[in-house]
Amino acid sequence: MNIDIHQSWKPYLEEEFKKLYFLDLLCFIKSEYRNKTCFPPENQIFNAFNYCPFEDLKVVIIGQDPYHGSGQANGLCFSVNDGLSYPPSLKNIFKEIESDIGVSYPESGNLIRWAKQGVLLLNATLTVRAHEAGSHQKKGWEVFTDSIIKMISNEKENIVFLLWGGYAKKKIKLIDGSKHKILTAGHPSPLSANRGYWFGNNNFLDANKYLKDKELGIIEW
Repeated sequence: MNIDIHQSWKPYLEEEFKKLYFLDLLCFIKSEYRNKTCFPPENQIFNAFNYCPFEDLKVVIIGQDPYHGSGQANGLCFSVNDGLSYPPSLKNIFKEIESDIGVSYPESGNLIRWAKQGVLLLNATLTVRAHEAGSHQKKGWEVFTDSIIKMISNEKENIVFLLWGGYAKKKIKLIDGSKHKILTAGHPSPLSANRGYWFGNNNFLDANKYLKDKELGIIEW
């Protein structure tokens, strides 16, 4: 299986690619894609990096697992392909953006437009078996993505980390809060949002305020 990842990330990840756990992970993923239906498509597994070059990075959003329904996942957390209806979490994200900064619902739930502005849409697990949520967890992806979060924290400055829900908030320990902005909220899923843990978090407004204060250019959410 080829590691189809943007050149800008390779100097920072070359050593990770050589580690035994990652080689074992690649063997597992190669077998899964050969014998099962898996998402996202193999050439989109590293899309989070391919649409957001390392030097352009401004914001990191951490998800957990790719969508496991047919045709949904495109390698960017919370994002779906053009023409598909918004999953519930994405719908709540757009509702919060609308109330937070007054941007109305977009026509598409494809978040490539965010990635191209410097938003790394990183799932902790980059692949999943069709219709089997969590099926590729604890196979090595989390080790890989944790190492990326730590590397970004070490190598960059003034990155906004958006951590939504209990799982993402555990990543705080990987981030140097003296160098970066960490914003947290409940998960945008209906279960969390309907209990009052998501709406009104102002994360999108606060992220742009921080970026503007640092003269880094805001994100057009």
